[in-house]
Amino acid sequence: MRANQAVHAVSTLCRVLGVSESGYHAWLTRLPSKRAVADAQLVERIRAIHARSRQTYGAPRIHAELAAEGVCIGRKRVARLMRAANLQGVSQRTACTTTIRDERVRPAPDLVDRRFEAPGPDQVWVADITYVPTWGGFLYLAVVMDVWSRKIVGWAMATHLRTELVLQALEMALRQRRPTGVIHHSDQGTQYTSVAFGLRCREAGVRPSMGSVGDAYDNAMCESFFATLECELLGRRSLRSQAEARMALFEFIEGWYNPHRRHSALDYESPANYEKKYRAAA
Repeated sequence: MRANQAVHAVSTLCRVLGVSESGYHAWLTRLPSKRAVADAQLVERIRAIHARSRQTYGAPRIHAELAAEGVCIGRKRVARLMRAANLQGVSQRTACTTTIRDERVRPAPDLVDRRFEAPGPDQVWVADITYVPTWGGFLYLAVVMDVWSRKIVGWAMATHLRTELVLQALEMALRQRRPTGVIHHSDQGTQYTSVAFGLRCREAGVRPSMGSVGDAYDNAMCESFFATLECELLGRRSLRSQAEARMALFEFIEGWYNPHRRHSALDYESPANYEKKYRAAA
């Protein structure tokens, strides 16, 4: 009616729409309900959380953020308000494989057997490599993740796929965590079956483990992280140079994923907060 009252009389519009003039004027001056006011305030909080998550969070993680702030509302209400505000999270896409098996080398036994769980820190690590496209060519990222907390405990970047790449990621994990007898699970790529990698694992007391060939489920946890990386960073940003890619990856892992990104498998805690609560309760 507001859009057409400059052309037609209000009385005419009310008669056509079957409403009373008094009811229409009462509606114009009526204050918003408490529910509408609360929804408007919630939408502003949701917008702020969504922006802070780099526009990646959907209703479950935004609901967890609100709960952490002491806002107790249902997840369905969060989803409804997000739809009304045209806010949505991002969905994951599948990562690709970058490792090749050396048929001449005998792989390590599978000590994990798809049981990606651990009762405490630094008992099982998973590792893999992915590629990062840039305008200046590919950059390769190797990571080591703690199965217990989903934290990236070691990572390295290079323009090649030689064994040094995975060794650098392993060294970072060893320096940060100082494990005892940790299982290091990977695929059967030549980098992980190399003599140099095997010797370093033996020196550090690391127990190598390898899944079967060509089966993403045997290293599903790393595949999931790479899918998150692709979905929340690489698929949404064009990286002009390898230097820009290095900065973006560093900021994603150390500035976002480890300290802040809520993980559904951790009861919507971030890896860093999950470990912090564990240490506080110990």
